[in-house]
Amino acid sequence: MLKRTSGNPIFPGWYADPEARIFENKYWIYPTYSAPYEEQTHFDAFYSTDLIEWTKVDRILEMSGISWAWRAMWAPSPIERNGKYYYYFAANDIQSDEELGGIGVAVADRPEGPYRDAIGKPLIDKFHHGAQPIDPHVFIDDDGSAYLYYGGWGHCNVVKLNEDMISLGTFDDGETFKSVTPEQFVEGPCMIKRKGFYYFMWAEGGWGVPDYSVAYAKASSPIGPFERVGKILQQNPDVATSAGHHGMIQVPGTDEWIIVYHRRPLTETDRNHRVVCLDRMVFEEDGSIRPVQLTFEGVSARPIE
Repeated sequence: MLKRTSGNPIFPGWYADPEARIFENKYWIYPTYSAPYEEQTHFDAFYSTDLIEWTKVDRILEMSGISWAWRAMWAPSPIERNGKYYYYFAANDIQSDEELGGIGVAVADRPEGPYRDAIGKPLIDKFHHGAQPIDPHVFIDDDGSAYLYYGGWGHCNVVKLNEDMISLGTFDDGETFKSVTPEQFVEGPCMIKRKGFYYFMWAEGGWGVPDYSVAYAKASSPIGPFERVGKILQQNPDVATSAGHHGMIQVPGTDEWIIVYHRRPLTETDRNHRVVCLDRMVFEEDGSIRPVQLTFEGVSARPIE
């Protein structure tokens, strides 16, 4: 029987923290392999031409290829620049500056990899402004400026990436690490730009518990200030819990937006039992974001021409 919508979850398996991109005329989703930390030793990816049928690409990056990683890799965020694909990720869950780990960067010639360690060490390996170096999200502005947002432990930073995408630049005021923490930020930053405004989103609550959710701010600059507006994604006791840590898809040539997020089915209690879902995210006429409705149907086909 022909699928009329994506359905939720959109593909089988336990996955979380999905990043969404459009590469080479395909929709791509890059999630965390959701398992106990000791088993989070690789990344898979998924692609589609219509948001309905998804194809899995196994093990696009493995811990064995990252010399400094030893405990868990998660929260990937790739981007294309100058014909290369740069893939940012968190590893090792460091608890202090004395530990080895943080945010790494890998590179490949194709969206599906294979990705290889670009610099042989973490790109960000210390705490700055109180932010644990986890959950990277890369964003390239219309003027070509590249930004990497990241953070955990209730603090969020942004850094500028140089043209090579594997080294850090500085802001006009000389800062390298700029704190942009909005109220109630926990982790999982995400940035989009629409009609000249920057919509900064993040996860609130605890990732292992039902109240995990997403809130947003709207600003006229990619570095804020970001003042919290309100929640746009949260659990629905009739559908799923722990809805959060998301990515975004803008359907090419339209003002239609789709949120890609993880949630926990009502039948599950294990905190690693998370699945990837798609639902519509709608902007009101005043530019605010309407709260997302969690569905089992997902979204309709949106073929890329």
